Amino acid sequence: MKEQIEAEARAAAAATRALNDNSVSVALATAGGMVDEHADRIAAANALDMEAATDLDEGTRDRLRLDEARIAAIAEQLRDLANLPPLDRVEDAWLLANGLQVEVRRIPIGAVGANFEARPNVAVDVAGQLLKSLNAAVLRTGGAALRTVTFLVDQILRPALDAAGLPPEAVGLVRTPEREGARILVSLPDVLPLVILRGSGETTAALAREAAQHGVRTLAHAEGGGVLYLHVDADPAKVEALITASLDRLGVCNRLNLLLAHDGVEVPYALLESLGITVREPKRIGHEWANDPERIASVTVKTVSSLDEAAVIANSETSGLAATIVTESPEAAQQFLDAYRGTAAYWNAPTRFTDGFALTGAPETGINVDRVPGPRGPVTYRDLYLRQYRVVGDGTQHR
Repeated sequence: MKEQIEAEARAAAAATRALNDNSVSVALATAGGMVDEHADRIAAANALDMEAATDLDEGTRDRLRLDEARIAAIAEQLRDLANLPPLDRVEDAWLLANGLQVEVRRIPIGAVGANFEARPNVAVDVAGQLLKSLNAAVLRTGGAALRTVTFLVDQILRPALDAAGLPPEAVGLVRTPEREGARILVSLPDVLPLVILRGSGETTAALAREAAQHGVRTLAHAEGGGVLYLHVDADPAKVEALITASLDRLGVCNRLNLLLAHDGVEVPYALLESLGITVREPKRIGHEWANDPERIASVTVKTVSSLDEAAVIANSETSGLAATIVTESPEAAQQFLDAYRGTAAYWNAPTRFTDGFALTGAPETGINVDRVPGPRGPVTYRDLYLRQYRVVGDGTQHR
């Protein structure tokens, strides 16, 4: 297994030398057309995955499912990505007093690994972002989505690269469902210096720890859960609209999980019940219930006495993915937006928009909630680079 994965990684790393902006855009557009052309075959592969996924909860099955609309969306996103401008390689430039010309450039990382669970569309999202930034990809998914992902790699992405005159090996795949494959993926620092991790919290955290032991950096999307704070000046009609919009899908990380209601503000329990949502007491704030089978159709409701308390809870007791304040007071909204330290802060808008494509027009590799400098929030091709200083002199400069 290790030999196969390492071979895929080395081939991907070697392929990066051939990547260029124009050919990658052609490949992505071609891949979009091939998704449309092979939509029935993609659906058939996915149907086999769905048929075998009898042990998965409904939230996971929802993420695994590719219906006609979702397949069409994959094709459309590939075409949109192809049409987006390439990454601007020059970040900044200046001339020093001694005559040295300094340029800050964005250069490719190389081959990047990606481990994700039962969401086959993620294979295309991640591979597309990496190719757009002139990086190669080595993908690994679990057994639940492996048939669909294998089809997308072997029958869509690789042929599209080949048709554009690029090495098909620029998209590699771990071709075994065993979890050992994920551990191997994060243990190859010489060829995969960065691995994108998407999945449930504990599994992803364990892989991040394993990666650190091998000197592999990770971009992790392990936690989720949207917060909705009903301020004392909330419009009841907007409260109902935002709750409904925040619960249109239950198996996604940016849905409503924690509802904070200012003391005295009426919570529309009847609406939650009509949406099939169970209300839970706040015993475990911060847990991504969307990935927990017994909590898939639940929302935790907690009463708070002040805006400051709501901000403290959103900051310290949740993943930091996203939070919304519902209020008609601009002053209260500004206070909450300034106090919240998560990746996305909203005023009278649902956290469901915490998504790379929805906010930036580019599909995402995931949403990074790390509280350190670097890519944060929805990570797209614009974030997938290394910074390099290039300095040009005339031979006379010295320290």
